[in-house]
Amino acid sequence: MGPFSACFLFFILLSASSSEGGTIGVNYGRVANNLPTAANVVQLLKSNGIAQVKLYDTDSTVLRSFAGSGIKVTVALPNELLYSTAKSSSFAFSWVQRNVAIYCPATQIQAIAVGNEVFVAKNLTNYLLPAMTNVQAALVKLKLDKSVKVSSPMALTALQNSYPPSAGVFRPDLAEPVIKPILELLRQTGSYLMINAYPFFAYEANSNDISLDYALFRPNEGNLDGGSGLKYYSLLDAQIDAVVSAMSALKYDDVKIVVSETGWPSKGDSNEIGANAQNAAAYNGNLIRRVLSGNSGTPKRPAGDMDVYLFGLFNENQKPGPTSERNYGLFFPNERKVYDIDFVLGNSHTNNPKGNMSSWEEDRPKGNKNNNNNNNNNNNGAGAPGSVRESSTGETWCVANGALGKERLQQALDYACGEGGADCKAIQPGAACFEPNTIEAHASYAFNSYYQKKGRSMGTCFFSGAGYVVSQTPKIGNCELPTRV
Repeated sequence: MGPFSACFLFFILLSASSSEGGTIGVNYGRVANNLPTAANVVQLLKSNGIAQVKLYDTDSTVLRSFAGSGIKVTVALPNELLYSTAKSSSFAFSWVQRNVAIYCPATQIQAIAVGNEVFVAKNLTNYLLPAMTNVQAALVKLKLDKSVKVSSPMALTALQNSYPPSAGVFRPDLAEPVIKPILELLRQTGSYLMINAYPFFAYEANSNDISLDYALFRPNEGNLDGGSGLKYYSLLDAQIDAVVSAMSALKYDDVKIVVSETGWPSKGDSNEIGANAQNAAAYNGNLIRRVLSGNSGTPKRPAGDMDVYLFGLFNENQKPGPTSERNYGLFFPNERKVYDIDFVLGNSHTNNPKGNMSSWEEDRPKGNKNNNNNNNNNNNGAGAPGSVRESSTGETWCVANGALGKERLQQALDYACGEGGADCKAIQPGAACFEPNTIEAHASYAFNSYYQKKGRSMGTCFFSGAGYVVSQTPKIGNCELPTRV
């Protein structure tokens, strides 16, 4: 069996064995002079259960280090090569041969990102489609087109309008001449549109109008889209659905979206509102939990699983710009976590409905509503900043996330009071905590009973996303939820 057909067979086997739910990957940038070796990075990813990585180049040492690791890799053709790739099919073929084919199948290269946020630099826009077309043709010639997809990460600046999500449209200079034929290429090749989406930027610029809970996937009142009648409980959902609406206007509802970059900085300058470790832990931790639990569909695409690449793997000390640019990392260069989150579900030994667990638990923000203190982290690599599992007194409670709706809360409530063994006598008719007689109130009591009974073990307040941890005493009518230390 030749190397290219072997690569294709390996891809088929991986596809057949993939689990339900979305996937979490990371962007591995290297604009720094203090990072661990590529071999160490591979071991770091494997030890944390991270099975997908996106690169910004095709460095040979890095790609060889991923050989045999089982980690799927997306490589990049940089913007500076777009012109040559667009103008010469032979150049494109040679590039794919030298930077992709020779590493396959030992290194599982699954995609090529042709350029990055190309529309930001107008002088490159006209070269993107022909470059993607030539790279795709090279993959076909090398019999790699079934296992390696071609796409190009797009920034939200490609949208003329993004609010409300139902009014999302692409810029007129891009929609018909550029984006529509790119979407056609993605459709014909079974590929996907890569989107770089950062709720942090929207929140930072509009913190008086955007709720921090809305930006961080925390329970909130939601925002109604008057155009579609859909309600949004997450800013990332709204950003993605603005792109979905723009694609729909061009009749490309069927093309999948992959979030190729998203993240939240753990540190920023004094004017970078919301840039701190606690918010970064909340954003990334909640997003990971949501994606992996299979609840990642957006209001416009509720059945769709979301594949997400977090930005970024490390704090990169040589990146230019504001302080936040050097503090998006999940890990310090010494390989310690910047804040304490997990990248897989089920790391806890405790039981949970449907087996969906995460050992990361978030608290609701305390004190300042916007939680904008930028000075609550340090760079010692200890992983403590942003760890938001418990209050300083150690007292925490588990309450229901009403944003998920009555049906899902009822399912979790039934589990807690049944198989879970929670003490639900107090929420029976006529009992002390029966009023208010609502699903959310009863679920909060049952979830907390289960959580306390399990000793507040990590993962016991998940309930498939229906529960979350708080550190201030919650009340249900006149009934305070119990706790034990």
